[in-house]
Amino acid sequence: MIRKNSAAPVRPPRERGTWRAFALALVMHVLLGFFLYHGIHWQNSTPAGAEAELWTAVPDTPMPRPVPPPPQPVAPAPPVPDEQADIALQEKKRQQQEAARQAQLAEQQRQKVQAQQEAEAKRQQQVAQQQAADLAAQKAAALKQKQQQQQADKLKQQQLAEQQKQDQLKQQAQAEAQKKADADKAAKAKAAQAQADAQAKKLDSERRARLAQMQGMAGGEGSSGEGLAKSGTGSGAGGNAASAGYAEKVQRRVRPNIVWAGDPQGLETVVAVRCSPTGTLLSATITRGSSNAQWDDAALRAVQRSDPMPLDTNGKTPASFTITLRPAG
Repeated sequence: MIRKNSAAPVRPPRERGTWRAFALALVMHVLLGFFLYHGIHWQNSTPAGAEAELWTAVPDTPMPRPVPPPPQPVAPAPPVPDEQADIALQEKKRQQQEAARQAQLAEQQRQKVQAQQEAEAKRQQQVAQQQAADLAAQKAAALKQKQQQQQADKLKQQQLAEQQKQDQLKQQAQAEAQKKADADKAAKAKAAQAQADAQAKKLDSERRARLAQMQGMAGGEGSSGEGLAKSGTGSGAGGNAASAGYAEKVQRRVRPNIVWAGDPQGLETVVAVRCSPTGTLLSATITRGSSNAQWDDAALRAVQRSDPMPLDTNGKTPASFTITLRPAG
């Protein structure tokens, strides 16, 4: 199995006995050359003739010297058969081819491993480039989102500032409108008060005229009364139509409506009222005020809150009468 990330290329396993085979083949070739050389030289050489020397025997020696035998010719080495040479050549050729095939396989294997390594390196480079591109895209998206968020926050702050400005302008407009309304209301109240005062004066003068006329006709004094109770209210009925107990009814009606928390000493206000026969309050005006305008307003509001006025014993309310009011002391 080939490992992908190996630094060195994978080589095929070595065959055992390769060098021994090469050495034996080399020895066989050397012997073959040696035998061929001597065999050819033996066939082409002329055999040398035998030489012999004759010696004359010395008379002093009684025994003759033995003659050495002639030298025997050296038998040449038998030539190596051609079949064995062919076998050796074929074996050498086969070994060379096998070595070439093994080298080719090793080169193919090396190229394959190198191609795999290059493909793996290229893939890793592409992965690294893709990761870098993704990281850059994420950074760009984050930066764009941050910029959009900042723009949204800025726009929101601008809208909030604009809204606050509009609210402030609206409040100012409302304050001015309220101030104008208060001024108009005060002017209207002042005008209404002036009109009521004028009408009260007119009614008072008419009442005085009627009383004077009635006194002149009856030859006596018209009945009028005022309750001066220290409970805070007083009532009087103008005209002969009012019964003796009507002033107490008016007192009970007006007393709960008085709201005053100031100093009660020396305050007295007279309010003239005009009513319909059913008790509906037609008008209420101050005919004699006190030294405190706030108490006069409180007394007038108490009379106005007492609408309708109570009915008399005859089932009707007197047309006009006065009410004298003092704070409860």
